[in-house]
Amino acid sequence: MGIVLASASPRRRELLAMLNVKDFRVIPAAGEELIDKDKLPSETVCALSRAKAQEVSKLCEPSDIIIAADTIVVLDGDILGKPNDERDAFRMLTLLSNREHEVFTGVTIMQEGRVFSEFERTLVRFRSLSEREKEAYIQTGEPMDKAGSYGAQGIGSLFIEGIEGDFFNVMGLPLCRLSKMLEKLGVILI
Repeated sequence: MGIVLASASPRRRELLAMLNVKDFRVIPAAGEELIDKDKLPSETVCALSRAKAQEVSKLCEPSDIIIAADTIVVLDGDILGKPNDERDAFRMLTLLSNREHEVFTGVTIMQEGRVFSEFERTLVRFRSLSEREKEAYIQTGEPMDKAGSYGAQGIGSLFIEGIEGDFFNVMGLPLCRLSKMLEKLGVILI
């Protein structure tokens, strides 16, 4: 039995390593993330994480524990995914400026036919952002591979006035929820 992280996200790798999970393998899911706008955000992230886990399970042993996650940013019911380009990142940062938004992460764990999918929701409040700040932040490159065009663990943290809920969820892997889910498979982290 091994643990497999079905994600290319360096942040998720760091978070899993932070929990002292040893010798996990990383096998990123390659499938396209298709968002069904008719589903609730919670249903969307669970479906996306489940699809990633199922895809990666074909490359693993049945005894392996697969961990997959997907994160989206939601503002006024609209999903803000990863930006298409710098202009799109600027648009998203403008929308988030001086507003509160939701971050949803779906987590799926899978082993030997057992599948558990859950989600975490966190509220994030941004301060007002100037045009100069948005442009300078985009030039760092940090927003380009992140849902909502910001990273809470990096320079984007300068924009966050407050968080209600799991901070690690905003980074892409709700650790408290993950630990409770892993317990269902007999994996005790502490």
